[in-house]
Amino acid sequence: MNKDNYDVIIIGAGPAGLTAGIYAARAGLRVTILERGLVGGLAATTHLIENYPGFPEGISGPDLTRRMKEQTERFGCHIIQSEVTGLKPHDRQFDVLTNAKTYTVSAVIVASGTVPKTLNVPGEDALRGRGVSYCAICDGPLFRDRDVAVVGCGNSGLQEGKFLLQVVKTVTFIEILPHMTADKILQDRLKNESRATFLLHHKLLSINGKERVTSVTTKNLQTNEEKTVTIDGIFIYIGVIPLAEFLKGIVDMDERGFIVTDEHLKTSVPGIFACGDIRSKHIRQVVHACAEGAEAAINAYHYIESLKDTNRHE
Repeated sequence: MNKDNYDVIIIGAGPAGLTAGIYAARAGLRVTILERGLVGGLAATTHLIENYPGFPEGISGPDLTRRMKEQTERFGCHIIQSEVTGLKPHDRQFDVLTNAKTYTVSAVIVASGTVPKTLNVPGEDALRGRGVSYCAICDGPLFRDRDVAVVGCGNSGLQEGKFLLQVVKTVTFIEILPHMTADKILQDRLKNESRATFLLHHKLLSINGKERVTSVTTKNLQTNEEKTVTIDGIFIYIGVIPLAEFLKGIVDMDERGFIVTDEHLKTSVPGIFACGDIRSKHIRQVVHACAEGAEAAINAYHYIESLKDTNRHE
């Protein structure tokens, strides 16, 4: 395997990783970002971000993360499309393993983020890409003037449902809880929308169709009544799964697989830092991820400087 040497590798090019790249590069560190999928992460699939400072009218996720990427690259931090498969600590350094190369570094910043959770109901896998989607901004225009469903009435579900209502005919929102969990401002925006229907306290039993999605079957958890709703597409927003398999057994994680850090974003292994949605925490917002990315990079810089001081005195 080829070896490339850097001071620090950042794993993940979402808002946290991109911000970490800006700060690390400006600090004079040799740094690159490894990203397995979409640059910008889940933020890049969000139609509108209204709570990121500096954009009073809001900004689309793709536009915001594109600007972050351009700023990161401007300061000399490159982004490489590559999936990390493992991490090996040794001699105050780390080997970051990918399917193409091994990168040897003094510090690692993990900003690998999350992927959408699946429902695991009949029809979901078979009809994925044929009416089943996890990204309204990616696939919403394919359902222009058609009827669709959104599963999940948290912030993501209502935000993406609001976007869908710009192009589709109707949206049926399905939520297993007896109430919505989204911010009140989002609920208020959709409360009087005549083309939106809310099935609260309903469980999705199956996604139906042969070649494409044609309907869904739900169950009212209060009455046990089952009903079939005719739709052409379904968008699923029921939570996320952390992307940290490559670190299992290396750093401490919580029961859900999110990485545990201290207040300085240090993991249980010196030299490995974590930031953004991959951390075990309660707040997952773009602005919060960016702040953590900056802090992780600054702390990684100080850690690398401390290694140099130690080496000089040995």
